Amino acid sequence: MRRKEFDVVVLAEDLPDEGLTKGMVGAIVFIHEKPYLAYMVEFVDDDGRTIAMPSLLPEQIADYS
Repeated sequence: MRRKEFDVVVLAEDLPDEGLTKGMVGAIVFIHEKPYLAYMVEFVDDDGRTIAMPSLLPEQIADYS
C-alpha cells in the first residue's frame, strides 16, 4: 500500500537505537523515492517534542486504525 505525507502510522518493530518501541504512533513527514521507497516518520512525546524521525521501509510501519 502506498502511503502519503501526514498519514498516521504505527511502528511495526522495535528500534532501540532510536528510542522507539513497536506500537508507537507517528506521522509520515516525507517520502523518499530513491534509491528505494522509504518514509520519514516523526514520533513525538506527550508534550509534542520530537523523539525521533527515522526513515522507515514500508514493512516497518502499519496502518493506524
